[in-house]
Amino acid sequence: MINIFEVNETNKMIEQENLDVRTITLGINLLDCADSDLSVTNDKIYRKITTVARDLVKVGREIERDFGIPIVNKRISITPISLVGSACCKTPEDYVTIARTLDKAAHEVGVNFIGGYSAIVSKGMTRSDELLIRSIPQALAATELICSSVNVGSTKTGINMDAVRLMGEIIKETAEATKDKDSLGCAKLVVLCNAPDDNPFMAGAFHGVSEDDAIINVGVSGPGVVKHVLEQAHQESFEVLCETIKKTAFKITRVGQLVAQEASKRLGIPFGIIDLSLAPTPAIGDSVADILQEIGLERAGAPGTTAALAMLNDQVKKGGVMASSYVGGLSGAFIPVSEDQGMIDSVLAGALTIEKLEAMTCVCSVGLDMIAIPGDTKPTTISGIIADEAAIGMVNQKTTAVRVIPVIGKGVGETVEFGGLLGYAPIMPVNSFDCSEFVNRKGRIPAPIHSFKN
Repeated sequence: MINIFEVNETNKMIEQENLDVRTITLGINLLDCADSDLSVTNDKIYRKITTVARDLVKVGREIERDFGIPIVNKRISITPISLVGSACCKTPEDYVTIARTLDKAAHEVGVNFIGGYSAIVSKGMTRSDELLIRSIPQALAATELICSSVNVGSTKTGINMDAVRLMGEIIKETAEATKDKDSLGCAKLVVLCNAPDDNPFMAGAFHGVSEDDAIINVGVSGPGVVKHVLEQAHQESFEVLCETIKKTAFKITRVGQLVAQEASKRLGIPFGIIDLSLAPTPAIGDSVADILQEIGLERAGAPGTTAALAMLNDQVKKGGVMASSYVGGLSGAFIPVSEDQGMIDSVLAGALTIEKLEAMTCVCSVGLDMIAIPGDTKPTTISGIIADEAAIGMVNQKTTAVRVIPVIGKGVGETVEFGGLLGYAPIMPVNSFDCSEFVNRKGRIPAPIHSFKN
């Protein structure tokens, strides 16, 4: 049983160490909104979202006030729209009308983002899936709060390389469509492998078809808290280091559990999962890279970085699962470049490259996240990056993702400002050798075999 005394123990974490609940995400099933008439579908979607989510922001603010716990974002995730619009959308433009409806509903209820403008195409693309994917550039250019995701692979099905090739083109088109905002649309578009149904974090959140009609998922955070406790563990053994991280993750997760239960009770909506991910922000002292440096690295990216990140990720999970019976989503440590001041500093110092970040994604929570790349990067190069990350996820049975931003008109050595939690980023160089012949092959990379491990 969680009580307020457990929260009081974390007052210092909240006031001095940047502890917050990063998001309350309300998942909403929209399958019952599907209709053969596009205008009817749009009307049903708007009415359901504004009805089910009408009190989400108010309740979030009440919990902040009552318990003194900052809740940074209140968000909505929805059923992948390629499923909802399959009966009524005949063109990409039809899907854009749904995007506008979603954006209008999100503004009406006051949330920060709405995720689920998505398609799940890990084995193949239906006509509806392809139409939605081709609508993404226009949809993200025409809206403010929509987040989009496409799952192109899984451990069980392999990698849909036709979708990977298409997403390279779509990312580049989205960059062009939003170039007046430094290609910001790409910051709200992520390509995944092994996407979970219950992720509360954007841009990859969607409401899976196996979920309840509505559900509350909570994402906690606290890199600053972990860094602070590790400052007291200099010269200690790995055993002490691991125990320190684990105990801290337990306390952080208990705060998230309290918020989740309160939100569930006040909204009358079932509680789903706690996502344990350490999600950094551009704020000084709220950085995963700083944790790695506290462990003993001069900079994130130095030799030993992948091992240190693997240890951190594992201990966060071990502490979190003791604090909550319902852990899900992504649960680990995020390494987004633009959203983590320590990562930015490491890039600027020359310690961190895309290749090293790719190695780190083998053991972290997601993948190549919020990385700005030159605007003249070829679509096939972006597809190659996606294929590499999808392969890591497929073989290692974990979620991986790519959220890169080819900033039109900018190149290596320049920076781009996204604002808010999205932060700013230096433009990172990309391997310029060609992979187009590989990417342009048709079909699917088969799922890996698992019976001959040695």
